[in-house]
Amino acid sequence: MWSCAIAGCDTETERVEDLIVHQARDHERVQCPVCATVLPDGYFAIKHTFEEHTRTDFMRAYDAESKDIRQREAVIEAVESRADMDEVLSRLDTDSPPAERA
Repeated sequence: MWSCAIAGCDTETERVEDLIVHQARDHERVQCPVCATVLPDGYFAIKHTFEEHTRTDFMRAYDAESKDIRQREAVIEAVESRADMDEVLSRLDTDSPPAERA
C-alpha cells in the first residue's frame, strides 16, 4: 500500500503509479523555494529538488538536516524502483485510467 505523504491527505493506493498521478492531479502545485519553478507536489517536487539543486540548496531552503536528505532520497529510490514512469507520464499527458494488470 502506498500512502500520500502530503500534509492533510490520507489517500492510499495499491499501486505507486496511482499515487504519483494522484499527487500531480489532486494537490495544489508548489513553488520551489530555490528557483521558483512551479510543479506538482510530492514525488515530482522531491525529484526536482534533488535533480536541479545541490543538497546544500535543499538544506538552506527547507531548514533541513542530513536525515531529511536521506529520507527524500529513499523516497525517490523506492518510487523509481517500483514505478512504471512511462505509464505515469502517459496518464498525466492523456488523462488515461490506470493500466489493467493481469
